[in-house]
Amino acid sequence: MPLSISTLRAGDQFEKVVVENLSRSQIVMYAGASGDFHPVHSDETYAKAIGLPGVFAHGMLTMGMTGTALTDFVGDNRLKKYSARFKGQVWPGDTLTAKIIVESIDTENLCAQLKISTYNQDGKEVLSGSAQALLYL
Repeated sequence: MPLSISTLRAGDQFEKVVVENLSRSQIVMYAGASGDFHPVHSDETYAKAIGLPGVFAHGMLTMGMTGTALTDFVGDNRLKKYSARFKGQVWPGDTLTAKIIVESIDTENLCAQLKISTYNQDGKEVLSGSAQALLYL
């Protein structure tokens, strides 16, 4: 249900698991869709040779998965702005949960300012960001 200015309050929260047990296949599929074939995302030997424990997910994959939680919360065609900062690597096998908090509501412009955080299964924040969404009367 789209967000309504009459029912939404600052401090309201929404939480959603955006991926459970992220697979290497999902990472490879994202590489194909995005055109980002950097070997840190697909070549285990390369990743280990440069000192990583293995391949890891694209930051934009994490942002995209978080974006689905965001649009699930605000509704179709309601998102005005969305920005994010990558704070940690996401590894195959990770489970990610997005948490959205309503920071403020602009009643004049019918908008909500949102704070976004995505955490892995260990509670480590891997993405932080903000968004703005249009509200219904």
